Amino acid sequence: MHDFAFAAALFGPLFFGLILHGISIKLGWFRALLVPIDRGAKFRGQPLFGANKTYRGVVLGALGAAGGYALQGAWPALQVPELRDFSTAGLACLGFGIGAAAMVSELLNSFLKRQIGIQPGAPAAGPSAVIFYVFDQVDFLLGAWIVVLPWVTATVSRVLWSIAFVTVIHQIISLAGARLGMRSSAR
Repeated sequence: MHDFAFAAALFGPLFFGLILHGISIKLGWFRALLVPIDRGAKFRGQPLFGANKTYRGVVLGALGAAGGYALQGAWPALQVPELRDFSTAGLACLGFGIGAAAMVSELLNSFLKRQIGIQPGAPAAGPSAVIFYVFDQVDFLLGAWIVVLPWVTATVSRVLWSIAFVTVIHQIISLAGARLGMRSSAR
């Protein structure tokens, strides 16, 4: 399996979580979970993460990923070989962990942006704009890779192809989400 196909098979189901979260934003589902993770806490006078990082994102990201990985289990040829021995329940549990870790790892990016004065949902300006744009696309890979490391070897090629795959797919989903009113911007 080429490393790009490997990255797509390993992290493709993770996007079910982002899609579920987008649908819930559009339809107003799970409002009880719309509680900011930082609960208004501040560091150096700035919010830790901002009001847009809520428990709903983490929970639905995890649940959607659990469903995505469980669904992928019905077609072993679409899975990375290292995960083919997992049961459907095992894949769902692994997917839940991958999804939760991915969503939590986005908090570092939010923290950094709040500390330099970038408002939630706003793009960075100047030289940092490109850096934050790329980081916005792939920040959740850090948590996802950490969870899969006990089963999957992270080679330089696999990591780089996973960054390429996630950057492209994340942008496509963001564009679709913005056009469908699930997000405020396509970034």
